[in-house]
Amino acid sequence: MPDLPELTDADRSLYQWQMWVPGVGEDGQRKLKGASVLVSRVGGLGGLVAMELAAAGVGRLVLAHGGNLKLPDLNRQLLQTRAHVGQPRMENIVKRLRELNPDCEVVGVAENVNEDNAAALVAQADYVVDAAPLFQERLALNAAAMRAGKPMVECAMHTLEATVTTFIPGQTGCLACYVPEVPPTWTRQFPVFGAVSGTAACLGAMEVVKLITGIGKPLAGEMLCMDLGTMQFRRVKLPKRNGCDVCGTAR
Repeated sequence: MPDLPELTDADRSLYQWQMWVPGVGEDGQRKLKGASVLVSRVGGLGGLVAMELAAAGVGRLVLAHGGNLKLPDLNRQLLQTRAHVGQPRMENIVKRLRELNPDCEVVGVAENVNEDNAAALVAQADYVVDAAPLFQERLALNAAAMRAGKPMVECAMHTLEATVTTFIPGQTGCLACYVPEVPPTWTRQFPVFGAVSGTAACLGAMEVVKLITGIGKPLAGEMLCMDLGTMQFRRVKLPKRNGCDVCGTAR
């Protein structure tokens, strides 16, 4: 493991409450400070993941999201403001996160993940978070993360339901094990409340914190499924498909 950055007196003061969590302490906070995380799509779901990770003291965030901000985005994209409607999303995302944590290095890439750029984006981080609305992006990121041996936290939601899981190369299956190709009826636009996106985002951010610090037990090989309409939660074992073109050989 490379040498971890030292904590400053300001770090110790800023993060003292989370450093009191059993198993974190100074070593855990140094791991957070030395970690880098890629977040694919920084909207209603990924934006809050990025906020929580910046607030927790993760040292470097690489964020991928293209396009301009639209008014209907604002019911859930908490890094944005009405004054920014019509302008590139990434400008405001980087600005707001740097305001939240000036010590966090924020790298904004104004592109959505695709097969051509996924490997280069994954190479810039230690951990990957998938919060994209389209399976074309999700599957491209999954393949790049598995090839690079990088753990990937998968967060998703639709209407009042949300899911979170963690894929660890060599230990678990991957997204392509149970979604081998893009579903024919999936579209970018779907019903969404910001509170549902935010619930999945906070749980996904905690998965990243657990992976970095070693505390707790990640959702490796399991998916947490939530119905916030009925407040029912269940854990589902995910299949390990030996014939998977992405991770089957590695397993």
